[in-house]
Order: sequence, then C-alpha cells, then structure tokens
Amino acid sequence: MAQMDGLRRCALPFALAASLALVLAGCGTPAAPSPPSLNLPDKVTDLAAVRAGNQVTLTWTMPKKNTDKLLIKGTVTVHVCHKLNVGGCDTACADLVLTPGADGTLTETLPAPLAAGTARPLSYYVELKNRNGRSAGLSNAAIILAGEAPAPVSGLTAEVRKAGVLLRWKPVSDTAAIRLHRKLLTPLPDKPKEGMMAPPPEPVEQNLLVDAGFQGKDAPDRALDNEIRFGETYEYSAQRVTRVMVDGQTVELASAFSTPVRVEAQDIFPPAVPTGLEAVATAQGNGAETAVDLSWQPGTDADLAGYAVYRRQGQGVWTRISPAQPVVGPAFHDTLVQPGQTYTYAVSAIDQGGHESARSAETTETVPTP
Repeated sequence: MAQMDGLRRCALPFALAASLALVLAGCGTPAAPSPPSLNLPDKVTDLAAVRAGNQVTLTWTMPKKNTDKLLIKGTVTVHVCHKLNVGGCDTACADLVLTPGADGTLTETLPAPLAAGTARPLSYYVELKNRNGRSAGLSNAAIILAGEAPAPVSGLTAEVRKAGVLLRWKPVSDTAAIRLHRKLLTPLPDKPKEGMMAPPPEPVEQNLLVDAGFQGKDAPDRALDNEIRFGETYEYSAQRVTRVMVDGQTVELASAFSTPVRVEAQDIFPPAVPTGLEAVATAQGNGAETAVDLSWQPGTDADLAGYAVYRRQGQGVWTRISPAQPVVGPAFHDTLVQPGQTYTYAVSAIDQGGHESARSAETTETVPTP
C-alpha cells in the first residue's frame, strides 16, 4: 500500500506537466502586428468635364472603398481644382462633402481670364481626402478648352415636315459645327409596348451633331431631323462647337445652348400621290366579263393604309367607285362599265390617319363592244 500511495502521489504532478506542455505547444509563435489602415479613399477614375458657354460641369463617381479595399465609413471631403495644360493642380475651385458611392457633380463659371483668348487646354481634377486631410492622389484629368467660346446660336426655329423636323437658325461666318440637343417631352410609360413589331423605346435626350461640311454651301443654316416619331412632342436647342486636337484627342469648345423651341410632331401630311396608273378593258362575249382592270405602282409610305379609286365619264364629275375602306393592293377591278363607253380613272393614296393624297395622273380607257 505504501508503494501504491507513492505512485499516486507522483501521477498528479506528471499529468500537470504534460498538460502544460500541450498548452504551450498549441500557442505557437505570435504573429507580427498589422499596420493600421490609413483609410485613404480610392482615387476617382471617371472624372468627366463638359463646357457650354462659360459654364463647366464636372461629373464623377465616388468610390465605396479605401486603398485597403475596406468600405469607407462616413463622408469624404472632395477637393476640386484645375490647371492650364496637363499635370497637377494650381488653382482650387471648390470643396465638397459627399458620401461613398454617390454621383458627384459640380458646375462652375469660368473665371474671366480663362473665358477669353485663344483656345487652350484646361485640366480639372478631384482629390478625395480622409479626416486627416490625406489622399491617395489626384483623379484622372478631365480636359476642356479655356478661351473665348463660339457665339451662341440665335433665331432657332422648328417646323414639322413630312420627312421630319426642319430646324433653322441664323447663319454666321465661321466654321463651327452645330450641335442640336433634342429632348423627348412625351416619353413612353415605364412598361414598353410588347410584341416583336413594337418599336424600341426612344431616347429621352440625345445630341445630333451637324458638321459644317455636312450642312453644305447652300444650307449653312438648317438641318432635318428625320428620326422623329409622329405623335410625340420634342424640344430642341442648339450650340456652336469648335473642336481642337489635344494630345491626339478631340476636345470641344462649345457655346451656350440657344433658347429652346418646342414642336408637336403631328402627322398631318398625306401620303405620296400614286404613279403609273394603267387601265385595260375586257370585252363581253364568250362568257367573258365586261370590266376595266386598273393597276399602279405601290406606295412606299410607312403608314400607308390603301387607295381610293375615282372614275368619270366625259367631262362629268369624279365619283369614288372603290369601297369606303381603302383598297389594300395597287389594283382594282371595275365591273360597273358598259361596252362602247369611255371612262377616265384616277387613284389617290390614304394613310392610317385618314389623310388622302391628291389624285394621280388620269388614264382613259374605252370598253370595246362585243
């Protein structure tokens, strides 16, 4: 028993030692501490600038993460500046406070020295700063042209024609192009029309650039917008644009937009007059029917619904001999004729709005006697 007790007394210190050894072995070597994040917002990479007259509008997207790929908490101070030519900032423009992920925008009026003189590059930048005023650097450069802007467009008018909207303005003796800005005032509802034949949704706003060379010597003061849709209401404004190459890229110097004009594009125009009308009479006899067969060239108007056929005898009045509904195809079979009589025919075209064209050139046919 004395020997057994001695063994029991030795067992506990041995177990404790083994346990301590396992604990120490599991702790391992402590890792080196990570450096604290500087919390520097990522740089803006999509800064864009547009000048219209002496107003410059900047747009960009605020990053959501910092340079350590961690989400930015709180707001960010945005410093906006510019510099003539390229490279660095030398003049502060504004300081803003924005949230991460927001759409940034700023519009400023060019200082008088930058709004005068010859065209020259002016670079804008934005710099995002943390709470300690530190940043990861400047954004990409957004370049506009400083200098005197072209004269604004005056006398803009809009007139609906069958082929589209004809825009006119007062011409000036310069080589600037004309940019027309079109705004759709009657956009389709959120749910587009369904079906394979449904037209694609029309852009609410778009720019139409009319180059000086495209306008031509005989029409330096007008342009036709043939991409409108009848039934819609549009608003147009115009500006003159001078383009200059800067480091291999085209940069524009544009005037302020003109006073806008509004136009309702109502289709009040009849389709084109049919052409190529011919008449061939069929004599009665041997069971054949007495009739006059008419044919003409098919119309090409997109909204063409059909045709109306007219007839008269001698100097009598014209009478519509086709049904109330337009004749769909470019042909008609007139059976209400008499042998030995002479008839004069003409046809007109009718669109889906019920507008009817003038009558075609006449054709005369005599029905032979059997």
